[in-house]
Amino acid sequence: MNYFKLPFLTRLTLAVVSIIGIGYLIKLGQSILAPFFLAFLMAMIFLPIANFLEKKLKFPRSFSTIFSVMILLIVLTGLLFFFGSQLSSFTRDIPQLTDQATHVFHDLQKWVSKTFNVKIDEQFTYLDQGLKKLLSSTAIILGFTLGVFSSSLGFLAFFIVFFIFILNYRRILHNFIVNVFSEKHKTNVKEAVAEVRIMTKRYIIGLCLQIIIVSILTTTFLTILGVKYAILLGVLTGLLNVIPYIGIFISLLISCFIAFATGTLSTCIYVAIGYVIIHAIDGNIVLPFVVGSKVKINALFSFIGILVGEHLWGISGMFLCIPAIAIIKIIFERVEGLKPWGKLLGEEEKPNKKKKSYKISKNITLKEMD
Repeated sequence: MNYFKLPFLTRLTLAVVSIIGIGYLIKLGQSILAPFFLAFLMAMIFLPIANFLEKKLKFPRSFSTIFSVMILLIVLTGLLFFFGSQLSSFTRDIPQLTDQATHVFHDLQKWVSKTFNVKIDEQFTYLDQGLKKLLSSTAIILGFTLGVFSSSLGFLAFFIVFFIFILNYRRILHNFIVNVFSEKHKTNVKEAVAEVRIMTKRYIIGLCLQIIIVSILTTTFLTILGVKYAILLGVLTGLLNVIPYIGIFISLLISCFIAFATGTLSTCIYVAIGYVIIHAIDGNIVLPFVVGSKVKINALFSFIGILVGEHLWGISGMFLCIPAIAIIKIIFERVEGLKPWGKLLGEEEKPNKKKKSYKISKNITLKEMD
């Protein structure tokens, strides 16, 4: 029986049941699928290095894989050392930070009491309770950001093993995807796989560049303002920025609180204004020129993806859901019959819109990507 000849309600029911079944399996296989998908994303980044070693330098596959793993381990060790040292310094300063924050908030409370004639005793009670909870929440958020990648030894072990296997057996996986279809579709499948691989690699590399650029901009801005833990907050903002809208809002709250607790109210206001400007630069310049519009997800499905990702895989799901939706969008737009779904996930197309370009120097011009 031809599937497309079935009644609409029957097809809709089958689609809903299939989505629920796939979602249940994804939830059930979290401990394996989460590190596998992260390993796949990292393999896409290291693929050019492995290909260069094999094709240009004539190294065997095993050596190129080992070399890639060594680079990955060096990067991971550096990140763990950086976050570990920064969080250790932050943890040691929490008592002092609490005293400073309490003093600043008490001064603010006195001003509110005099200005608006509000009882100050009740304010102090609520202030102390709220401040302790806020400091606790801030430490938890910072810890969870690092914990996505390093809190579980099992997660890291699976991630590294999957990374090795994906790089080492990438041609077997590619041949399986191509050969699983009939002969008459092989040419189209090869073209689609090649396009998806190139676009996915471009997207993941662009996402990493976006994290680096946002981290540098935020760190520089916070350093100029003299905010404590500027480097930690800058890198944290770059990582959380992977989660659209929610990530930048969370990092804004953390940075404003640190700025207010260790500085003045005016510094806190400057931080908030700066974050709005950085977010505008990221959305209008960094994202179009580094990531590209073809893999950009609209706000509605970004938000839905974040909620679904958190429900299925927790904090790691919030980070991995956007790359997953972007890859699904790429595949949908290249499969006949699924193109409308791919368009649904993306931004509204503007046929007459001209690509932006900025001339950096005489020989360097920055052009907006597709």
